[in-house]
Amino acid sequence: MGDGHNIPVRHHTLANGLRMVHSYDPTTAMAAVNILYNVGSRDESRHRTGMAHLFEHLMFGGSANVPSFDGELENAGGKSNAWTSPDFTNFYDTLPAQNIATAFHIESDRMLALDFSERSLEIQRGVVIEEFKQTCLNRPYGDISHHLRRLAYAENHPYAWPTIGLEPEHIASVTLDDVKSWFYSHYAPDNAILSVTGRVEFDRAVELAERWFADIPRRNIQPRRIPAPGFPRESIVETVYGRVPQPMVVMAFPMDSYGTERYYAADTVTDLLAAGRASRFVRRLVYGPAEGIFASADASIIGSEHEGLLLLTARVADNDDSTISRACELLLAEARAIADPANIGKREYERTINNFEATFRFGNIDYLSKATNLALAEYHGEDINATVAARRSLRPEAVAAEADRLFNRTPFVTLVYRPR
Repeated sequence: MGDGHNIPVRHHTLANGLRMVHSYDPTTAMAAVNILYNVGSRDESRHRTGMAHLFEHLMFGGSANVPSFDGELENAGGKSNAWTSPDFTNFYDTLPAQNIATAFHIESDRMLALDFSERSLEIQRGVVIEEFKQTCLNRPYGDISHHLRRLAYAENHPYAWPTIGLEPEHIASVTLDDVKSWFYSHYAPDNAILSVTGRVEFDRAVELAERWFADIPRRNIQPRRIPAPGFPRESIVETVYGRVPQPMVVMAFPMDSYGTERYYAADTVTDLLAAGRASRFVRRLVYGPAEGIFASADASIIGSEHEGLLLLTARVADNDDSTISRACELLLAEARAIADPANIGKREYERTINNFEATFRFGNIDYLSKATNLALAEYHGEDINATVAARRSLRPEAVAAEADRLFNRTPFVTLVYRPR
């Protein structure tokens, strides 16, 4: 598509290292302020996990000059939320554009200094521990990520546990000194990206950024030392049991880190297999020749800054050994079929790339989604307007070669989760 579809993007960097990315949208009366901090669960140690996620919650517990973050934002007609990944923590606010200064004020205040109190820590510890119980212990398949990451990564690699942490006891034992150390080690202007979208002119955004953030000092951000992933040298099959309605099979294949051609090829592999009702898994496994074996089938990636995982996932209709074994065979065979470029039809490939473009375009219509996507593009040093062209330049032969490497030449993990 032509330049008329490009997102207008401008940049500004403060003297303290804070990078701002901006996109003006006159079609809305709203604005979004998104701050991405370059800290996630990969910055934890195995003996103190869940810290990044706990801190996401603590950031809403009040700061030096703003005792109630949500109260201030709601008074300005705004809302906020946040999420944590292994690689970064993302916070965002939406509000009427005329009140945009409120978001700059409260975000800068919690970047400057939180209200470090035992009461706030006690409250948020309780919230996070309860979330762990509800998400991981009381929900069907809730601990599947714990099992999968344990099998796929070396014990000391930070991707070997999910962002919520290994166990509630790690959060229960966090002290106020731990909290302060984490904050001043990671939350800093020179470790963050500010993204502003909506009906806010660039000059106004620069003025507000300089006014509210410029006086926050740089901090001593320590370089990461991430060990090798330690993927298994031989394929592994493990069965676990839990209170689940149907068997679930997950096959995990080690894949390249974010930003390489092989990463995008692996992502396209999953689109060919499982994106939409015309995809191979839907046509051939759920409703096709294998109908009756699969309740569902999917393919996805855990895209990460370091080596990640491509996942083939299926819920199996019956809990007998032969049906589960057959499901594993069919799942892998369907994936291996696209290792031969002759099996990737021209129309099929074009449809897959078109679907990618449509998802990308629709995902950047909304001013909030655009703010988050711009922050991520800046984080990765990418031009967001080159995304679609880069994917269209990827040839089917490269996708087939990556499928061959993943499914035919790499040891992988199979996790079978069965009802008790």
